[in-house]
Amino acid sequence: MKIAVISPNRTHLDEVGAALQARGHATFLYEGGKTRMREVAEREGPDLMLVDGMCCDVAELAQVEYVTGHYPSLAVILLCSTHTPEFLINSMRAGVREVLPSPVGLAALEAAVNRVAAKMAKAPASRQGKLLAFMPCKGGAGATFLATNLGWQLAETRSVLLIDLNLQFGGALAFLHDGRAPSNIAVVAKDIGRLDASLLAASAVKVGPNYSILAAPEDVAYAMEVKPEHVDAILALALTQYDFVIVDVPRSLDTIAIKALDRASRIFPVLQSNLADLRNAGKLLEAFRSLGYSQDKIEFIANRFEKNSDISFEQMQKSLGSVQLTTVPNSWREVNASINHGDPLPKSARANTVTRHLVDLAAALDPRPDEARASLLDRLFKRA
Repeated sequence: MKIAVISPNRTHLDEVGAALQARGHATFLYEGGKTRMREVAEREGPDLMLVDGMCCDVAELAQVEYVTGHYPSLAVILLCSTHTPEFLINSMRAGVREVLPSPVGLAALEAAVNRVAAKMAKAPASRQGKLLAFMPCKGGAGATFLATNLGWQLAETRSVLLIDLNLQFGGALAFLHDGRAPSNIAVVAKDIGRLDASLLAASAVKVGPNYSILAAPEDVAYAMEVKPEHVDAILALALTQYDFVIVDVPRSLDTIAIKALDRASRIFPVLQSNLADLRNAGKLLEAFRSLGYSQDKIEFIANRFEKNSDISFEQMQKSLGSVQLTTVPNSWREVNASINHGDPLPKSARANTVTRHLVDLAAALDPRPDEARASLLDRLFKRA
């Protein structure tokens, strides 16, 4: 087991570390107090964290609650020289697994570690969803429409959360819902210390049985309060709660967008078949390369594509090189009606050619056993 030990007392730290290492545990020792918990959790990703401290101040448990909320698979044991009944109750509420005396006896320490190991062995493997990022190469490319409607299609069989990261001018919710969001990502960021699965679910708007949207803030001023670390924590939690997390990313490659793109298993830049979009697509591709993203992580989507376009599919593919490129046909009238009414296209126009392409894309991202051999390109281009 991977165990991190934090203590302000060097003697306690060395004794506990030696005992754990003697029993074959990978042990990391940090001198300090509870304020180091977040740093250690992020750096080491331990299975168990032993935190030695005075355990008198209930306010100190905010550090514990943050770590247990953001790292639900991490077990925390406190080592206390003294504590009150009130502190004991509140520590359990904060997610502490056990409270042991400090300095701790080796027999008690070993028994507690064995209990944690036994519980971990029985626990099912933690869920890890897939993150899909959609971003436009130019304004009006249709990235938000594709992201929201693909989410609806995937939600027929999977749990889906869409997060609107266009923080200043996002409107993803309006594509599928005609009401206002009671909460949004800025509200979650403001209360990030309380972030857990229930808060995340309560903050998102449920637009379908398996589909929720975490909206962008209504007020542009609140967008400034959302920081990259907030987004990273929200995404980390969301991926343990949903099969698919879709992020609607704005054109700008700022630190918040990069946090999302770093976590993405697939990135779908959306463009149209015109020279301005192609130029921006080339710039975006260079940026992705500089960020170290592998080519198989990126798939460009040419939206509203028409065969008689001035720029052909072959010309677009040549411009982009060997990176994947797929097309979604133009069906302006029905797509526009879907957007104006806030109805998902797969629901309002099941036979529409765009819907059929969304069905194919969803099947490629979440293949059934009998479809596993068919590639996305095979399915998309057999219609062409």
